Amino acid sequence: MSDHLITPPPELVQQWSVSSPIQHSDESWAYELFIAHQAAQWGSDQELKACCEWFANEGYGTAPDRIRMHRRPKPPSLKEQALTALHAVAIGVNDTREQHQDLDTIRKALEALPND
Repeated sequence: MSDHLITPPPELVQQWSVSSPIQHSDESWAYELFIAHQAAQWGSDQELKACCEWFANEGYGTAPDRIRMHRRPKPPSLKEQALTALHAVAIGVNDTREQHQDLDTIRKALEALPND
């Protein structure tokens, strides 16, 4: 699955759950949200696969690879995340909470480096 999930908003999941003929007493929507996320991602993956296959069969060359690259981009590497965090810390655009998160990202990137 991708980090770029196509998911319905929690309010819509709750609406679906309320309108379901099967009810439960749990106040948490975590189960329904998980199922909705999985179903939305599966459906979007199937649609992307079908579109890419169609473009490939129609002779559009690299179009399927380019579509996949843009619709399912790879998440940034830890190094890229750390460089972005370092830039944010250096120019002082973060509040305290964000700065702690950025410093944690930089720490993780440094810890991932080999000890030479």
